[in-house]
Amino acid sequence: MEWTRSGDDLFVRLDPGEEIHASIRSLADEIGFDAAAITSGIGRTRENIFGFMTDNHIYQKKTITPSTELVTLQGNLARLEDGSPFTHIHFTISTDDGVTHAGHLFESIIHVVGEIHIRILSKSIMTRCPLENSEFVALKFN
Repeated sequence: MEWTRSGDDLFVRLDPGEEIHASIRSLADEIGFDAAAITSGIGRTRENIFGFMTDNHIYQKKTITPSTELVTLQGNLARLEDGSPFTHIHFTISTDDGVTHAGHLFESIIHVVGEIHIRILSKSIMTRCPLENSEFVALKFN
């Protein structure tokens, strides 16, 4: 991973084998930010695990292992109550036959490159807290 910063904007390049969530969380600890908006991301990924949450607050997952085009990526970063970084990301990918898939991103490995824009929210305090009877970790503002 390499990155450059201009004020509160970060532009990040992820390299083959790097996982998107882990890389962004690591960057938050390295730089020391607590809140951010992940505004865009493009590239090529593999081993994509994604899905959606049912009305009963249970995640359903789907896996696409071969490499795909990363068409969009957006989300945010906040800290959990224990101080560790937590990323909530949605994405859209396209298989080589042009079929798109989208949803909540659980895991994705960079295959060729990932180019991601992150806006640090330097004056915001955001915390993620588990919801009772749900797999969702809610965003709270302090």
